[in-house]
Amino acid sequence: MLEAFSVFKEAELCQIAGEPVENKMTLQIDDAGAGDLLSGVAIGGYRPESKEFAYAMIDVSLFQPPRFSKKPYIRRATQLVLQLVKQLNLGYEETVEICSSYIFEDAVRELRRELGEERVKVSTITGDAQELVENAYINEVRKLGYEPIPEREKHRARSFFDMLRWVKRNPERFKNAKTGWPRLQRYVQPKSGRDKRDSRRGRVTARRGSRTFYRHRR
Repeated sequence: MLEAFSVFKEAELCQIAGEPVENKMTLQIDDAGAGDLLSGVAIGGYRPESKEFAYAMIDVSLFQPPRFSKKPYIRRATQLVLQLVKQLNLGYEETVEICSSYIFEDAVRELRRELGEERVKVSTITGDAQELVENAYINEVRKLGYEPIPEREKHRARSFFDMLRWVKRNPERFKNAKTGWPRLQRYVQPKSGRDKRDSRRGRVTARRGSRTFYRHRR
């Protein structure tokens, strides 16, 4: 069953009619947030020729124990990619360019199984597609009350520790963090018994996020 999605044009909410997709177009698929501490991961699809963009989020709970170790986020990414392809009305013979991120390892195989090897290309996604997916992730993070540092893509380490400091100021924020990462434990060492209980609660609290697609036409 396909998920519902909302339609936006610039800053306004609007309804648009579906348009046939011509051949020789390209659908670019990218992700954002997989290496960030806060929130889940944005999965987005962009068609440069028509400026159509849609995205959905992998919920942060899939990056928390005990689920994290089974890599459910890989399966969820595949589901969202296949739904994006349907939502954006992939045209006959239209090519799909998908990011080489590890999170798409199963999605690539499934797309090639359905569409054929020649129509699915693994590549580095840049330009408008990358920017739109990145902005989608940033907007989701801002909903938590956190303001990302400027040029976070160029300062990954600084961004990580800035997010970590923000989370540690309030243990309740751990529910919005990817606490399944083994490397995170070296930086999270509660001093008191109460802090330890709060931190543990934060690690196991799962918040089911929206499964809504947000679709834009630029």
